[in-house]
Amino acid sequence: MMKFRFRRQGADPQREKLKQELFAFHKTVEHGFPNQPSALAFDPELRIMAIGTRSGAIKIYGAPGVEFTGLHRDAATVTQMHFLPGQGRVLTLLDDDSLHLWEIVHHDGCAHLEEALHLQAPSRPGFDGASGLPSLVHITVVLLVAAGDMAALGTEGGSIFFLDVPTLTLLEGHTLGPDKVLRSVPDDYRCGKALGPVESLQGHLRDPTKILIGYSRGLLVIWNQAARCAERIFLGNQQLESVCWERSGHTVVSSHSDGSYAIWAVDTGDSPVTQPTVATTPYGPFPCKAINKVLWRSCASGEHFVIFSGGMPRASYGDRHCVSVLQAETLATLDFTSRVIDFFTVHSTRPEDEFDEPQALAVLLEEELVVLDLQTPGWPAVPAPYLAPLHSSAITCSAHVANVPAKLWARIVSAGEQQSPQPASGASSWPITGGRNLAQEPSQRGLLLTGHEDGTVRFWDASGVALRPLYKLSTAGLFQTDCEHADSLAQATEDDWPPFRKVGCFDPYSDDPRLGVQKVALCKYTAQMVVAGTAGQVLVLELSDMPAEQAVGVASLDLLQDREGFTWKGHERLSPRLGPLPWPAGFQPRALVQCLPPAAVTAVTLHAEWGLVAFGTSHGFGLFDYLRRSPVLARCTLHPSDSLAMEGPLSRVKSLKKSLRQSFRRIRKSRASGKKRTVAGSKEANAQLAEQAGPQDVEVTPVQRRIEPRSADDSLSGVVRCLYFADTFLRDAAHHGPTMWAGTNSGSVFAYALEVPAAVVGGEKRPERAVEAVLGKEVQLMHRAPVVAIAVLDGRGRPLPEPYEASRDLAQAPDMQGGHAVLIASEEQFKVFTLPKVSAKTKFKLTAHEGCRVRKVALATFASVACEDYTETCLACLTNLGDVHVFSVPGLRPQVHYACIRKEDISGIASCVFTRHGQGFYLISPSEFERFSLSARNITEPLCSLDVRWPRDATHVSHRSRESPKLSQANGTPGIILAPQSRDGSPDPICKEADTPEPPEAMLSPMSIDSATSADTTLDTTGDMTVEDVKDFLGSSEESEKNLRNLSEEEARACAILIK
Repeated sequence: MMKFRFRRQGADPQREKLKQELFAFHKTVEHGFPNQPSALAFDPELRIMAIGTRSGAIKIYGAPGVEFTGLHRDAATVTQMHFLPGQGRVLTLLDDDSLHLWEIVHHDGCAHLEEALHLQAPSRPGFDGASGLPSLVHITVVLLVAAGDMAALGTEGGSIFFLDVPTLTLLEGHTLGPDKVLRSVPDDYRCGKALGPVESLQGHLRDPTKILIGYSRGLLVIWNQAARCAERIFLGNQQLESVCWERSGHTVVSSHSDGSYAIWAVDTGDSPVTQPTVATTPYGPFPCKAINKVLWRSCASGEHFVIFSGGMPRASYGDRHCVSVLQAETLATLDFTSRVIDFFTVHSTRPEDEFDEPQALAVLLEEELVVLDLQTPGWPAVPAPYLAPLHSSAITCSAHVANVPAKLWARIVSAGEQQSPQPASGASSWPITGGRNLAQEPSQRGLLLTGHEDGTVRFWDASGVALRPLYKLSTAGLFQTDCEHADSLAQATEDDWPPFRKVGCFDPYSDDPRLGVQKVALCKYTAQMVVAGTAGQVLVLELSDMPAEQAVGVASLDLLQDREGFTWKGHERLSPRLGPLPWPAGFQPRALVQCLPPAAVTAVTLHAEWGLVAFGTSHGFGLFDYLRRSPVLARCTLHPSDSLAMEGPLSRVKSLKKSLRQSFRRIRKSRASGKKRTVAGSKEANAQLAEQAGPQDVEVTPVQRRIEPRSADDSLSGVVRCLYFADTFLRDAAHHGPTMWAGTNSGSVFAYALEVPAAVVGGEKRPERAVEAVLGKEVQLMHRAPVVAIAVLDGRGRPLPEPYEASRDLAQAPDMQGGHAVLIASEEQFKVFTLPKVSAKTKFKLTAHEGCRVRKVALATFASVACEDYTETCLACLTNLGDVHVFSVPGLRPQVHYACIRKEDISGIASCVFTRHGQGFYLISPSEFERFSLSARNITEPLCSLDVRWPRDATHVSHRSRESPKLSQANGTPGIILAPQSRDGSPDPICKEADTPEPPEAMLSPMSIDSATSADTTLDTTGDMTVEDVKDFLGSSEESEKNLRNLSEEEARACAILIK
């Protein structure tokens, strides 16, 4: 039989123009807490804060919505950061001894962060005979003097170099070597010993010519830079850690490696000073760890603040991460769960003010930022409007809810405020308020839901640039957990010394791993919610504005249906607490369904209008009527060879080895068979029905390649991947009604016709007649690829609206006159079938031989930037290679594609969640979400301004060079590459050869079609990684070498980062 290849039509200019008006790819903002922070700085004049990371990123924060981000060319750790007060400039020091000057500049009314200059500090071994200067081997500390025009650089060799900041040029004639200092030191103190590295440099607030120098050996020197002499010397003998100069300049405070700090009087007549006025070890007398940093802040009341980090008793509490706040007789030992990076106080820095009067204390930790109000008794923590630790407990799933009604939004915010009531004092407001947010008020409210390992679900305001925490739901109170370590720890340390006080919300420990949240679904019109967990628990909750005490009905559903030959070897189910339980205002449980065996829930969906919730595990799926508290359906999807599904995630060592062997055997078998197979003899790999076969396909085109058939005995073939409710035609073309669809890991699709009593629709009363489910269709994909998502399209080819949207006139009613169609998306192809006959209509096949598998599928509405009324609904998929492909619906015609996520970033691909209006989120680190936009119109990005003052005689040396295309940063965000200037003001020669590739075009779609709330993300770390996940990023050696060459070329072009 003859086959014909249809000639492709040329590109339609009008369609190409329309694509540009609909689709545009942007990575816009990073939500959450910076990964691996390493440095901290604060500008008291502009009220902005900067955080540097170990990957070389620099992030500046002001008022909510004011954010600036940059990335150093080299992925080196940012060790120190210093603001030039009031100028919008920041000087950074990296661990490779390079200095970089960044500045906030304005383009088109908006501020951006750009790198202006950089300097690689020279390293000269030994002594330079020409100048007699010691070597600049390693910079240990930086101090800005003379209003930021000059910087002092302390080194490991004990020398101090001076730098002209506007040009980043070393001033050779101003170098202060240790030999000059030793001349003022008594002979008995020298003893032939070196002073050691420069540990600290401090400037005088009122006299910029004076510098306080602290050497590692313990020597403190007040150096007069104008007179080039030592004014005062303090002979300390204990190894020095840090120094603080009191505001008036009359007192110096030093901290030491033995856990002590000393107070030195500057006004004493004796010089050198041999003994401090006060020397104390706060947590002695037993050996203590070093006090790494100390601050002295004066108050008009005379009760000054002494704030220091470290100093804990080495034997008893050496593993604690603490910052101590001491005022008069009041001591608070702030106990954190992660390492202290740095801290600062927000206080008055005007020279005319006599006292500091600190308002707040900001502590940067490795996993969170904590701010305390020092003006309110008890020093309470100030809630952060951004930089909240998303990973306070490890994120296990996420979902996005768009267009949240104003009433529901207000109720959620109110419930969150009742959880953490704010003090009546207005002094506890967020102290970092610099800049102005120029972005418009969001037209709609968006909720980002994150499920966590400790059984909590957190609600975040994702409407704008700042990801603000709203409310936290905890499910642990419903169950009897294995341990209560938090309570016992608090009781054990309540009366002990030191007076520990738990601060911060980062808690990496979980009471019980079975509490982990795997899936969440929220109905925004009824405020009903479903939370499903690791031990097969499915919890139905409803939002209540008042606290209540009530019992929760518990029902069990056996998904095995008494099938013989299967024995569950995994974890036990969670035991619910019996009797009435108190529940605070917020989401309160109404029903608990326990799946048996208690395997992790892999899919869930909610239809509040029908009062039904469907859920699936690795053993099957069930349907539950939560109005009647009764099960409706249980279906086992296990294959006879699915023994691996019975072992659970905690006992898969032997079975994992067996799975690896089987997978690699399949790889070898497929490669061997692929060589023998020809294109002419390739078989159709679409979903085929037992009732009717699809039409004969034309010859395979180069875009649609062959699909690899899978074996029927694959392990975990019974895993339910997606569930879907729809009001459509299933039995015949004349009558439509409620249906439920389920797709499994083995390519099976089950469609059930539901008999829902009319009284249930829109009502909340328990109907007397039960809901019934009858199997209507059962489909088996021939290639047995996992079914990722299912969606029903109406007569106009549009997705069906969510529950209550059509009945409450919140969305256009679906077309129930024309023929419906069902879109079935597997990991390897998309196909549209007509309903109710389920005959093949349209399809698009992706290649399996190149390792491309669909991981996420979503439907999104894209609005045109040229015409407000024109929108298109498109299908987008994210593959395991990190690429995004967008197709028209229902024609499945390719529109655009883009490389969104690195293919090696398995967790990032698995965590991706889409919105309904062309945006998306994915994890670039355990604590950060990258936000991206696929819509040319719907973009959420920082638009802000900052009022800076430039010195009149300052030379603006940053030349805005040509823009290069976007480059992936170390933390995932692309930026616009600018060519920075070297210290002589000329363009960096590295950037001259940079090529400019074509601008990217891309798009992605939101609203996952297997759930009304896009809740299809699972990041279970208890053993769900498969061999296919490993195969996703294991390429050939040629491909790896090519990637490395490309990466080297990109790094050679990278210079500085500008992010809007």
